[in-house]
Amino acid sequence: MLRESITAVVLGLALSWIALRFLPGRLPPSRVVFVTGGLGGLFGAYLTHSTLGSGHFLAVPTGAVLVGAVTLSLLIRPRGSGPVRSAAAQ
Repeated sequence: MLRESITAVVLGLALSWIALRFLPGRLPPSRVVFVTGGLGGLFGAYLTHSTLGSGHFLAVPTGAVLVGAVTLSLLIRPRGSGPVRSAAAQ
């Protein structure tokens, strides 16, 4: 279980690095992206392991990558927009 967790975090961080490399202007600060990717990968591994049980060595990292990618996709801003300000701040 520990190896699955470490693998999931590493895969989430790798996804974060790829996202920052290809979408530099459309993501929040890199610290937020790396934390989100790592935690998304860890949650994906936990969810997949809880659903399928032990013994699925390829399914758990796949679930980690998929959930990590989904959580990172929630951070992407529309093209050409700056930081979003709340209505109360305007």
